[in-house]
Amino acid sequence: MTIETPKSQTGAIAPRRTMLQRMRNSDVWWSFTHSKTAMVAAAILAVLIVTAAFAPLFAAQNPYDAAQLDMWKAELPPVWQEGGEWPYLLGTDTQGRDMLSAILYGTRISIVIGLSSVALSLLIGMTAGLVAGFFGGFVDNVLMRFGDITLSIPTILIAILVSTVVRQLLPADLREIGASAVLVLAIALSAWVQYARTVRAQTIVERSKEYVQAAKLLKVPARRVLAHHILPNTLTPVLVAATLNFGMAILTEATLSFLGIGMPPGQPSLGTLIRIGNQYLFSGSWWIVLFPVIQLCLLVVVVNLLGDWLRDVLNPKLR
Repeated sequence: MTIETPKSQTGAIAPRRTMLQRMRNSDVWWSFTHSKTAMVAAAILAVLIVTAAFAPLFAAQNPYDAAQLDMWKAELPPVWQEGGEWPYLLGTDTQGRDMLSAILYGTRISIVIGLSSVALSLLIGMTAGLVAGFFGGFVDNVLMRFGDITLSIPTILIAILVSTVVRQLLPADLREIGASAVLVLAIALSAWVQYARTVRAQTIVERSKEYVQAAKLLKVPARRVLAHHILPNTLTPVLVAATLNFGMAILTEATLSFLGIGMPPGQPSLGTLIRIGNQYLFSGSWWIVLFPVIQLCLLVVVVNLLGDWLRDVLNPKLR
Protein backbone atom coordinates (compact mmCIF):
# COMPACT_ATOMS: atom_id res chain seq x y z
CA MET A 1 0.00 0.00 0.00
CA THR A 2 1.39 3.40 -0.96
CA ILE A 3 0.93 6.60 1.00
CA GLU A 4 -0.20 9.54 -1.09
CA THR A 5 1.53 12.83 -0.51
CA PRO A 6 -0.96 15.62 0.32
CA LYS A 7 -1.53 18.09 -2.50
CA SER A 8 -2.63 21.66 -2.53
CA GLN A 9 -5.71 22.98 -4.37
CA THR A 10 -3.57 23.70 -7.46
CA GLY A 11 -2.44 20.08 -7.64
CA ALA A 12 1.10 20.75 -6.47
CA ILE A 13 2.60 18.58 -3.77
CA ALA A 14 2.30 20.30 -0.40
CA PRO A 15 5.61 20.52 1.45
CA ARG A 16 5.88 18.56 4.68
CA ARG A 17 5.80 20.72 7.76
CA THR A 18 8.63 20.35 10.22
CA MET A 19 8.07 19.83 13.94
CA LEU A 20 9.02 23.48 14.58
CA GLN A 21 6.45 24.67 12.03
CA ARG A 22 3.75 22.48 13.55
CA MET A 23 4.59 23.82 16.99
CA ARG A 24 4.38 27.44 15.79
CA ASN A 25 0.97 26.75 14.25
CA SER A 26 -0.39 25.05 17.37
CA ASP A 27 -2.87 26.51 19.84
CA VAL A 28 -0.34 26.12 22.66
CA TRP A 29 2.23 28.33 20.93
CA TRP A 30 -0.44 30.93 20.07
CA SER A 31 -1.58 31.01 23.67
CA PHE A 32 2.01 31.26 24.91
CA THR A 33 2.89 34.20 22.64
CA HIS A 34 -0.30 36.01 23.67
CA SER A 35 0.22 35.52 27.40
CA LYS A 36 2.60 38.05 28.93
CA THR A 37 2.58 36.17 32.22
CA ALA A 38 3.66 32.90 30.62
CA MET A 39 6.37 34.57 28.54
CA VAL A 40 7.84 36.47 31.48
CA ALA A 41 7.70 33.37 33.70
CA ALA A 42 9.35 31.24 31.00
CA ALA A 43 12.09 33.85 30.49
CA ILE A 44 12.83 34.04 34.23
CA LEU A 45 12.82 30.25 34.55
CA ALA A 46 15.19 29.96 31.58
CA VAL A 47 17.60 32.42 33.22
CA LEU A 48 17.46 30.51 36.52
CA ILE A 49 18.07 27.16 34.81
CA VAL A 50 20.90 28.42 32.58
CA THR A 51 22.73 30.19 35.41
CA ALA A 52 22.34 27.12 37.62
CA ALA A 53 23.39 24.64 34.93
CA PHE A 54 26.46 26.69 34.05
CA ALA A 55 27.16 27.87 37.58
CA PRO A 56 30.98 27.57 37.23
CA LEU A 57 30.88 30.23 34.50
CA PHE A 58 28.98 32.76 36.63
CA ALA A 59 30.18 31.93 40.15
CA ALA A 60 33.17 33.63 41.74
CA GLN A 61 34.16 30.39 43.50
CA ASN A 62 33.17 26.78 43.94
CA PRO A 63 31.39 26.74 47.31
CA TYR A 64 31.89 22.97 47.56
CA ASP A 65 35.68 23.30 47.39
CA ALA A 66 37.05 24.02 50.87
CA ALA A 67 40.37 25.15 49.36
CA GLN A 68 38.64 28.16 47.76
CA LEU A 69 37.01 29.34 50.98
CA ASP A 70 38.60 32.12 53.04
CA MET A 71 37.49 32.40 56.67
CA TRP A 72 38.93 35.91 56.77
CA LYS A 73 36.21 36.89 54.32
CA ALA A 74 33.37 35.46 56.42
CA GLU A 75 30.14 37.44 56.85
CA LEU A 76 31.02 40.19 54.39
CA PRO A 77 27.95 42.30 53.52
CA PRO A 78 26.75 42.77 49.92
CA VAL A 79 29.10 44.77 47.73
CA TRP A 80 26.89 47.89 47.74
CA GLN A 81 27.09 48.15 51.53
CA GLU A 82 29.98 49.47 53.58
CA GLY A 83 32.46 46.66 54.18
CA GLY A 84 31.47 44.73 51.08
CA GLU A 85 34.17 43.50 48.71
CA TRP A 86 34.27 42.53 45.07
CA PRO A 87 33.69 39.87 43.70
CA TYR A 88 31.38 38.91 46.58
CA LEU A 89 28.35 40.60 45.03
CA LEU A 90 25.80 39.32 47.56
CA GLY A 91 28.24 39.02 50.45
CA THR A 92 29.57 35.88 52.13
CA ASP A 93 28.32 33.45 54.75
CA THR A 94 29.91 32.35 58.02
CA GLN A 95 32.32 30.00 56.18
CA GLY A 96 33.54 32.60 53.72
CA ARG A 97 31.43 31.25 50.85
CA ASP A 98 30.32 33.72 48.20
CA MET A 99 26.53 33.87 48.56
CA LEU A 100 25.87 34.28 44.84
CA SER A 101 28.01 31.23 44.08
CA ALA A 102 26.32 29.20 46.81
CA ILE A 103 22.88 30.23 45.52
CA LEU A 104 23.71 29.25 41.93
CA TYR A 105 25.08 25.86 42.95
CA GLY A 106 22.22 25.37 45.42
CA THR A 107 19.65 26.19 42.76
CA ARG A 108 21.18 23.55 40.52
CA ILE A 109 20.83 20.93 43.27
CA SER A 110 17.23 21.96 44.00
CA ILE A 111 16.25 21.84 40.31
CA VAL A 112 17.91 18.46 39.73
CA ILE A 113 16.27 16.94 42.81
CA GLY A 114 12.91 18.43 41.83
CA LEU A 115 13.07 17.12 38.26
CA SER A 116 14.35 13.70 39.33
CA SER A 117 11.70 13.25 42.00
CA VAL A 118 8.91 14.28 39.60
CA ALA A 119 10.25 11.87 36.95
CA LEU A 120 10.40 8.99 39.46
CA SER A 121 6.94 9.71 40.88
CA LEU A 122 5.63 9.93 37.29
CA LEU A 123 7.10 6.51 36.52
CA ILE A 124 5.62 4.94 39.65
CA GLY A 125 2.26 6.67 39.40
CA MET A 126 1.72 6.13 35.69
CA THR A 127 2.65 2.46 35.95
CA ALA A 128 0.31 1.93 38.88
CA GLY A 129 -2.50 3.86 37.20
CA LEU A 130 -2.20 1.99 33.89
CA VAL A 131 -2.15 -1.42 35.59
CA ALA A 132 -5.03 -0.58 37.96
CA GLY A 133 -7.23 0.94 35.27
CA PHE A 134 -6.58 -1.71 32.61
CA PHE A 135 -6.85 -4.87 34.68
CA GLY A 136 -9.27 -3.66 37.38
CA GLY A 137 -10.56 -6.06 40.00
CA PHE A 138 -8.24 -7.18 42.77
CA VAL A 139 -5.18 -5.40 41.34
CA ASP A 140 -7.10 -2.12 41.13
CA ASN A 141 -8.37 -2.44 44.71
CA VAL A 142 -4.94 -3.20 46.16
CA LEU A 143 -3.15 -0.34 44.36
CA MET A 144 -5.85 2.25 45.02
CA ARG A 145 -6.25 1.32 48.70
CA PHE A 146 -2.50 1.64 49.11
CA GLY A 147 -2.78 5.03 47.45
CA ASP A 148 -5.57 6.02 49.84
CA ILE A 149 -3.37 5.13 52.79
CA THR A 150 -0.57 7.25 51.34
CA LEU A 151 -2.91 10.22 50.87
CA SER A 152 -4.11 9.96 54.47
CA ILE A 153 -0.61 10.82 55.69
CA PRO A 154 0.75 14.36 55.13
CA THR A 155 3.26 14.51 52.30
CA ILE A 156 6.02 16.00 54.41
CA LEU A 157 5.64 13.26 57.05
CA ILE A 158 5.99 10.55 54.40
CA ALA A 159 9.08 12.26 53.03
CA ILE A 160 10.57 12.57 56.51
CA LEU A 161 9.81 8.92 57.31
CA VAL A 162 11.27 7.58 54.06
CA SER A 163 14.32 9.84 54.26
CA THR A 164 15.05 8.87 57.89
CA VAL A 165 14.59 5.13 57.34
CA VAL A 166 16.70 5.00 54.18
CA ARG A 167 19.48 7.04 55.80
CA GLN A 168 19.62 4.64 58.71
CA LEU A 169 19.84 1.68 56.36
CA LEU A 170 22.78 3.18 54.45
CA PRO A 171 26.34 2.82 55.77
CA ALA A 172 27.60 5.91 57.59
CA ASP A 173 30.14 6.74 54.88
CA LEU A 174 27.46 6.74 52.17
CA ARG A 175 24.83 8.87 53.88
CA GLU A 176 26.25 12.20 52.74
CA ILE A 177 27.12 10.94 49.26
CA GLY A 178 23.67 9.47 48.72
CA ALA A 179 21.76 12.37 50.27
CA SER A 180 20.36 13.58 46.93
CA ALA A 181 19.20 10.06 45.93
CA VAL A 182 17.49 9.64 49.30
CA LEU A 183 15.67 12.94 48.84
CA VAL A 184 14.52 11.99 45.35
CA LEU A 185 13.14 8.67 46.62
CA ALA A 186 11.46 10.29 49.63
CA ILE A 187 9.71 12.98 47.57
CA ALA A 188 8.70 10.55 44.80
CA LEU A 189 7.11 8.05 47.20
CA SER A 190 5.00 10.83 48.70
CA ALA A 191 3.73 12.24 45.37
CA TRP A 192 2.95 9.29 43.07
CA VAL A 193 -0.71 8.86 44.03
CA GLN A 194 -1.97 11.91 42.15
CA TYR A 195 -0.50 10.63 38.89
CA ALA A 196 -1.82 7.13 39.53
CA ARG A 197 -5.39 8.35 40.07
CA THR A 198 -5.30 10.59 37.00
CA VAL A 199 -3.92 7.86 34.73
CA ARG A 200 -6.29 5.24 36.17
CA ALA A 201 -9.33 7.40 35.38
CA GLN A 202 -8.14 8.00 31.81
CA THR A 203 -7.28 4.31 31.35
CA ILE A 204 -10.76 3.18 32.44
CA VAL A 205 -12.24 5.46 29.78
CA GLU A 206 -9.84 4.34 27.05
CA ARG A 207 -10.07 0.59 27.70
CA SER A 208 -13.76 0.55 26.75
CA LYS A 209 -13.16 2.11 23.34
CA GLU A 210 -13.26 0.17 20.10
CA TYR A 211 -9.58 0.27 19.26
CA VAL A 212 -8.64 -1.31 22.60
CA GLN A 213 -11.33 -3.98 22.21
CA ALA A 214 -10.07 -4.71 18.69
CA ALA A 215 -6.51 -5.04 20.00
CA LYS A 216 -7.69 -7.55 22.60
CA LEU A 217 -9.49 -9.60 19.93
CA LEU A 218 -6.30 -9.64 17.88
CA LYS A 219 -4.41 -11.00 20.92
CA VAL A 220 -2.14 -7.97 21.14
CA PRO A 221 -0.08 -8.23 24.35
CA ALA A 222 -1.39 -6.08 27.19
CA ARG A 223 1.92 -4.27 27.63
CA ARG A 224 1.83 -3.21 23.98
CA VAL A 225 -1.74 -1.95 24.26
CA LEU A 226 -0.84 0.01 27.38
CA ALA A 227 2.40 1.48 26.01
CA HIS A 228 1.39 2.27 22.42
CA HIS A 229 -2.34 2.97 22.62
CA ILE A 230 -3.58 3.93 26.09
CA LEU A 231 -0.53 5.72 27.53
CA PRO A 232 -0.32 8.48 24.85
CA ASN A 233 -3.97 9.39 25.52
CA THR A 234 -3.31 9.92 29.23
CA LEU A 235 -0.27 12.21 28.96
CA THR A 236 -1.94 15.63 28.75
CA PRO A 237 -3.41 15.83 32.29
CA VAL A 238 -0.37 14.07 33.71
CA LEU A 239 2.06 16.58 32.20
CA VAL A 240 0.04 19.47 33.63
CA ALA A 241 0.08 17.85 37.07
CA ALA A 242 3.83 17.19 36.77
CA THR A 243 4.50 20.86 35.96
CA LEU A 244 2.55 22.01 39.00
CA ASN A 245 4.16 19.37 41.24
CA PHE A 246 7.66 20.39 40.16
CA GLY A 247 7.39 23.52 42.28
CA MET A 248 5.98 21.48 45.16
CA ALA A 249 8.88 19.02 44.89
CA ILE A 250 11.37 21.89 45.17
CA LEU A 251 9.56 23.20 48.24
CA THR A 252 9.50 19.73 49.80
CA GLU A 253 13.24 19.35 49.26
CA ALA A 254 13.81 22.81 50.77
CA THR A 255 11.66 21.89 53.77
CA LEU A 256 13.53 18.65 54.39
CA SER A 257 16.88 20.43 54.06
CA PHE A 258 15.67 23.20 56.38
CA LEU A 259 14.76 20.56 58.96
CA GLY A 260 18.27 19.12 58.72
CA ILE A 261 17.43 15.82 56.97
CA GLY A 262 18.09 16.99 53.42
CA MET A 263 21.29 18.03 51.69
CA PRO A 264 24.35 18.30 53.97
CA PRO A 265 26.06 21.69 54.64
CA GLY A 266 28.97 20.64 52.42
CA GLN A 267 26.61 20.37 49.40
CA PRO A 268 23.98 23.00 50.23
CA SER A 269 20.72 23.29 48.36
CA LEU A 270 18.54 26.37 48.73
CA GLY A 271 16.84 24.81 51.75
CA THR A 272 20.19 24.12 53.41
CA LEU A 273 21.33 27.69 52.78
CA ILE A 274 18.13 29.01 54.34
CA ARG A 275 18.59 26.75 57.39
CA ILE A 276 22.17 27.96 57.86
CA GLY A 277 21.27 31.61 57.32
CA ASN A 278 18.29 31.47 59.65
CA GLN A 279 20.66 31.06 62.59
CA TYR A 280 22.21 34.47 61.84
CA LEU A 281 19.06 36.37 60.86
CA PHE A 282 18.98 38.50 64.03
CA SER A 283 22.75 38.93 64.35
CA GLY A 284 22.92 41.47 61.52
CA SER A 285 23.94 39.06 58.71
CA TRP A 286 20.53 39.24 57.05
CA TRP A 287 21.86 38.58 53.54
CA ILE A 288 22.80 34.98 54.39
CA VAL A 289 19.13 33.99 54.58
CA LEU A 290 17.38 36.69 52.53
CA PHE A 291 18.88 36.03 49.10
CA PRO A 292 18.37 32.22 49.17
CA VAL A 293 14.74 32.83 50.22
CA ILE A 294 14.24 35.23 47.30
CA GLN A 295 15.76 32.72 44.87
CA LEU A 296 13.59 29.87 46.17
CA CYS A 297 10.40 31.95 46.05
CA LEU A 298 11.19 33.20 42.54
CA LEU A 299 11.86 29.68 41.27
CA VAL A 300 8.66 28.22 42.72
CA VAL A 301 6.47 31.15 41.63
CA VAL A 302 7.54 31.07 37.97
CA VAL A 303 7.12 27.27 37.83
CA ASN A 304 3.61 27.56 39.28
CA LEU A 305 2.71 30.36 36.86
CA LEU A 306 3.75 28.20 33.92
CA GLY A 307 1.86 25.25 35.36
CA ASP A 308 -1.32 27.33 35.73
CA TRP A 309 -0.98 28.60 32.16
CA LEU A 310 -0.43 25.09 30.81
CA ARG A 311 -3.46 23.79 32.72
CA ASP A 312 -5.66 26.52 31.26
CA VAL A 313 -4.41 25.86 27.71
CA LEU A 314 -4.71 22.08 27.73
CA ASN A 315 -8.02 21.88 29.58
CA PRO A 316 -10.83 22.54 27.06
CA LYS A 317 -13.32 23.17 29.87
CA LEU A 318 -11.34 26.25 30.93
CA ARG A 319 -11.11 27.84 27.48
